[in-house]
Amino acid sequence: MTAGIAIVGTGAMGRAHARAFAGAGRGDDIAYLCSARNPQPIIDAPAARLTTSIHEVLNDPAVGIVSICTPTDTHRDLAIRALRAGKHVLLEKPIALTVGDAMAILHEAESSAGIIMVAHVVRFFGGYESISDAVRDGAVGTPLTATAERLSPPAPASPWWQDERRSGGHLVDFAIHDFDQLNLHLGTPLSVRAERGRPDGPTVTTVEYADGGLGRVLTSMQNPEAFGFTSAIEVVGSTGLVTHRFASAGPSEPAPLRLDALGSAAAMNGHPIDATDPYRRQAKYFIDCVEHHRSPIRVTGRSAVSALALALAARSSLASGRSERVMGSAER
Repeated sequence: MTAGIAIVGTGAMGRAHARAFAGAGRGDDIAYLCSARNPQPIIDAPAARLTTSIHEVLNDPAVGIVSICTPTDTHRDLAIRALRAGKHVLLEKPIALTVGDAMAILHEAESSAGIIMVAHVVRFFGGYESISDAVRDGAVGTPLTATAERLSPPAPASPWWQDERRSGGHLVDFAIHDFDQLNLHLGTPLSVRAERGRPDGPTVTTVEYADGGLGRVLTSMQNPEAFGFTSAIEVVGSTGLVTHRFASAGPSEPAPLRLDALGSAAAMNGHPIDATDPYRRQAKYFIDCVEHHRSPIRVTGRSAVSALALALAARSSLASGRSERVMGSAER
């Protein structure tokens, strides 16, 4: 078994991580809940000590895992400190605010005894995982295009999220899930153009890929509360397509994954959707990597950097009104 767990940051994501570890049978192993200002108790971490001292957390030899759920502008410092202390790190996405900071984290991980995984939790959502499995198994032939969307009401008021200097804004913090999915299916992004017709309208981002693929992402955080949250992914290939859509609003269940052979009727593709809590699945996967001292392959450090590089280029494009090159290495 792994040693104790510390959760740094006790806001919404800290609570989600605590619930996930508890769901994985490790709630009693959460030894610390740490926040720089005002750590809050979390019901899923009944034995945790509240502390404002990251020094106390990192110097406790009983702590083996540090789950970092703090504002993005703190990620570089906290992740590097935790890795230098020999801890295993589950780091909330985005990995950092700049590619340089992200690479600094990865370089530290290379010489650390600890394992790091960036929490790109959408890779653990059942529908998205089924799409990935189907594409990997050749269900669509060669992937040619990928289309994704993520639509929600405005984010709750936050002392840091609405400040783009700390969060990166909606393309870096929110749309990064979809940029990660595009990279997963299409490979290395070369250039990107992001546009919106009016300040309160959705952002449409188009991405060109090295192998000739094209990606498109629709992003909005301006929908009415009654609209709820929706997300979708579709991959079209040389021999077929797969598509998945989730909607939190309304009484209907999310539509099942479909595999459509081009020109033929839809059929189930043999990859059933896992409806279990994706945060719990993410936590269990990370714990398994730690216990077997195995580098995560479901989400690699390089894939997290690639998603960040694309998100940053999209944000630059939205500001400049022109296409931008994507800087930084890419990996699926």
